[in-house]
Amino acid sequence: MKVFPFKIPKPIDEHLIVQIDKEPIFYNKLHQHEEIQISYIINGNGKLLVGDSIHHFSTGDIYVIGSNLPHVFKSIASNKDAHMLTVFFTDSTFGAHFFQLPYFKDLQSFFTNAASGFKVMSNKKQLTQQILALQSLQKLQRFTSFLELLELLSKVATEPLSKFIYAKILSSNEGERLQEIFDFVFKNFQQPILLDDISKMAYMTPNAFCRFFKQRTNKTFFQFLIELRIEHACQLLNSKKDLNINMISDLSGFNSISNFNKKFKKIKGLTPTQYQKSLVL
Repeated sequence: MKVFPFKIPKPIDEHLIVQIDKEPIFYNKLHQHEEIQISYIINGNGKLLVGDSIHHFSTGDIYVIGSNLPHVFKSIASNKDAHMLTVFFTDSTFGAHFFQLPYFKDLQSFFTNAASGFKVMSNKKQLTQQILALQSLQKLQRFTSFLELLELLSKVATEPLSKFIYAKILSSNEGERLQEIFDFVFKNFQQPILLDDISKMAYMTPNAFCRFFKQRTNKTFFQFLIELRIEHACQLLNSKKDLNINMISDLSGFNSISNFNKKFKKIKGLTPTQYQKSLVL
C-alpha cells in the first residue's frame, strides 16, 4: 500500500465509519486521507506527527485530524496492545451541502479547527462516553449521536496540532521519501544525524533536500529533529522520575546540557527543571 494517499476501508452503504484499532502498535506509516478523523486513545502512548508538529500522545487523549493532513502515530511497544477508536467522515459524507445548512452554523468552528488538527483539552469525560457509544449504535441512532458529538467538539477548549495547512495531496514519491526520512529519524534521533547522510537517503544534494523538506513540512530538517528530541525529553520527564536532567539530555540526543536547556526553553517556554516541577503542581 502506498503511503499517499491512504484509503479508509469503507463498507458498502456505510457513510460514517467507526474503526477500532487494537494491535501491538498503531498504523505507523505517514499517511493522509480525505476523511476527517476523530480518535480516542483507549490505551497506548508514543509520538504523534501531524503536519509540521510533533506531540506526545497517551491513554485518554482525544484528537481531531483534518482532511489530507499528513500524520502518523508512532506508538511505543508494550506488553499491552495499543487501542484506539476512530470516527472517519468528510464534510460531504451526508451530501455535498449538508453541513452548510443553517442548522449547522454552530459547527463551523469545528471544521475550521479541524483543518490544522487539534487535541481536546476539556469536557473529555462526556466526549469519551459519546465516542465509545458509537460502536454499538445503528444507523439513525449513530447519525444523531455523531451530530451531538460534533456539537460537543465545537465547544471544547482545544490545542492546535499543526500550523501548516496542506492545500494538496502529496504524491506517492514525495510521501515515500518523507516516510523513509521520518522512519530513520524516529529510530536514530538519539544519535548525531548529519545533513549529508540524510540527504543521501533521500537521493538529493543537501541544498535540494533542505528545500524539499521545508516546502513539505514548513520547517527546516533540524528544527524538526530538535522538536522531536525535545518531545522525547518531555516524555522522559513525565515518566522517568529517577532520571536527572543530564541523563535526559543525553537520552534525547543532545551533546551538551547547555544546548539542551536552551532549546528546551525556546520550544516549551520553561527550562527542563521548571517543566518537571510543573508536572507535580
